[in-house]
Amino acid sequence: MEENHYQLLDGKAVSAQMKKEMAEEVAQIKAAGGKIPHLAAILVGHDGGSETYVASKVKTCGEIGFKSTLIRYEDDVTEDELLRKVDELNNDPDVDGFIVQLPLPKHISEQKIIEAIDYRKDVDGFHPINVGRMSIGLPCFVSATPAGILELLKRYNIETQGKHCVVLGRSNIVGKPMANLMMQKAYPGDCTVTVCHSRSKNLKQMCLEADIIIVALGVPEFLKGDMVKQGAVIVDVGTTRMPSSVTKSGFKLTGDVKFDEVAPKCSYITPVPGGVGPMTIISLMRNTLLAGKKAIYK
Repeated sequence: MEENHYQLLDGKAVSAQMKKEMAEEVAQIKAAGGKIPHLAAILVGHDGGSETYVASKVKTCGEIGFKSTLIRYEDDVTEDELLRKVDELNNDPDVDGFIVQLPLPKHISEQKIIEAIDYRKDVDGFHPINVGRMSIGLPCFVSATPAGILELLKRYNIETQGKHCVVLGRSNIVGKPMANLMMQKAYPGDCTVTVCHSRSKNLKQMCLEADIIIVALGVPEFLKGDMVKQGAVIVDVGTTRMPSSVTKSGFKLTGDVKFDEVAPKCSYITPVPGGVGPMTIISLMRNTLLAGKKAIYK
């Protein structure tokens, strides 16, 4: 079988371009004496992944010219204490948007915290009001990973209209919103969407029929070469830390796609790292800019 040459959907390059665009816009806002967008982040405990993500978010804020505030708590913080802080941020006129980094310790209800956030400041797009508005196509904060994936498809002019898009995974953070967005009457969108998950029987068959596959299972190297048709577009949302003897940190990020097998069949594919990850952070920044400009909710 002849191998076609695939193109990388380079999230690192696209996010760098978006960062530049946003920095220019913030400089203009500053010059005009406008309000500088302000993002606050609550970090509970010392989860390695969460530490890394939040540090990256704070750093990116600085590079774009946003104001940022990091609020830290130890693992034993009470739910009430956290809810009080959420209420405080809801009522702080200087804070345009804020996030509570997940996962939270077991004794705290994530859903309760999410629902306590003012949806007009919910730049993570997890509040039921934002999720509901998204599902019927109203302006809202779209959760950062799906928003980032849409932007990546758009910037590479990937054809989506009438295509069969298979979403692997049904999480509230990626799978569900992704499926929803890909079927909407818009670009990128207008797809026929199939959502598969751990209970799906004919998963391989579904994947072989897909023009676009978005893999968000958190199962390293789940999507193999024999599950993908020639010319497919593959978006890999997986990031699992796997022990590694070759890297300095002692682990390497592994995606949900067996890259070496799948890539030769693809027209486009995201790398891990450097694909969806950078797009997620930059999309959170875009939501923060929209919040600062009161572009979605007055």
